[in-house]
Amino acid sequence: MLFLVAALLLLGVVLGTVAHAPLPVTLVAAAVIGAWLAVFAARERHSRRRENTN
Repeated sequence: MLFLVAALLLLGVVLGTVAHAPLPVTLVAAAVIGAWLAVFAARERHSRRRENTN
């Protein structure tokens, strides 16, 4: 339950920050985060495929 409260508090802080940021800044930040997640997913997939072949 404490984890849920902390997660909701963090979500509120992040959404509050985004609400006050200009739209171009928000879009750039979203693109950077999306690219980082895509690179992370690709690295994870690549490492798991190498692990299965050995």
